[in-house]
Amino acid sequence: MGEVYKISRAEATPTFAHAVETYLAAHTLAGAWANGTATKYRQTLTALAAWLAASPVGADVAALDTPAGRAALTAAYTAAFGSSAPATRVRHLSTLRSACSWWRGAGWLISDPTAGWARPAVPVDTTRALTRDQVAGLWRLDVAVRDKTLWRMLYETAARAEEILTLEADDLDLPNKRARVVSKGGKTEWVFWQTGTALLLPRLIAGRTRGPLFLADRRPTRAVATNDLCPVTGRARLSYRRAAEIFEETTRPLADPVDRAQGWTLHQLRHSMLTHEAENGTSTPTLLARSRHTSVRSLARYARPGPEAVAAHVAATDPAARRRREPAR
Repeated sequence: MGEVYKISRAEATPTFAHAVETYLAAHTLAGAWANGTATKYRQTLTALAAWLAASPVGADVAALDTPAGRAALTAAYTAAFGSSAPATRVRHLSTLRSACSWWRGAGWLISDPTAGWARPAVPVDTTRALTRDQVAGLWRLDVAVRDKTLWRMLYETAARAEEILTLEADDLDLPNKRARVVSKGGKTEWVFWQTGTALLLPRLIAGRTRGPLFLADRRPTRAVATNDLCPVTGRARLSYRRAAEIFEETTRPLADPVDRAQGWTLHQLRHSMLTHEAENGTSTPTLLARSRHTSVRSLARYARPGPEAVAAHVAATDPAARRRREPAR
């Protein structure tokens, strides 16, 4: 694909924004992406374009071959994504590197402006499932409808937080209690919720049919990618970082006494639903479909009954207790 756009360095190179659009168009026309991947790539690259356009080096993509341009790109990437979760930063960095590689093939860049950047380390998940009583306590908290809806949706869908936070209002299929999400690898999949989420969603969207589903409290004070801006309210998409902060701070009083200094993580809601369904006897194929894992090995750490469920099972299968329950003959 790069040969179609091959140019001489003597010719004028495009702006970063134009280079982004050309890169996206070339891959879309070639059918190189699954549904939804182009949207993810656009979100990453247009966010960087907005920062670079306001930088001292200007908007010319060829400036990224200069020390000043590389420094500006580093600053833009940090400003746009530095507060994101490590796995999210990995995705953004992969997108940027893919685009830079294509631009080098097109003759618009000579070097790789991301050379030397360390790949963000994604920590191993060590979170544990919440008990059913803890989840029930969470629903009793007096919080904003946005946060209550997000937490309910994460638990009932067993979806990843990043998938739910990137939902658009028009992704929802309210009558069927489901929504399209862009999963790992750019795959478009369905997630399903229950009555708790279904009752909250109409209050959250308040008639909105476009724009991000979950919005920040205020209008943005800096440039935001168009896809992350609500055309109705002018507010930006709620970030993972802010959503995680709110959840952690709000749940501190509910945490175990030894963990009281720190609340819960958003990922624990996904973990908890899968664990509770395993405790209920849900079959492995259904758990795989709910979690959208591709292997039982990946699912195993989630679908592990908690101490309370094990204790109940041991008590229920105690021979002495069973004899006490049996009627005398």
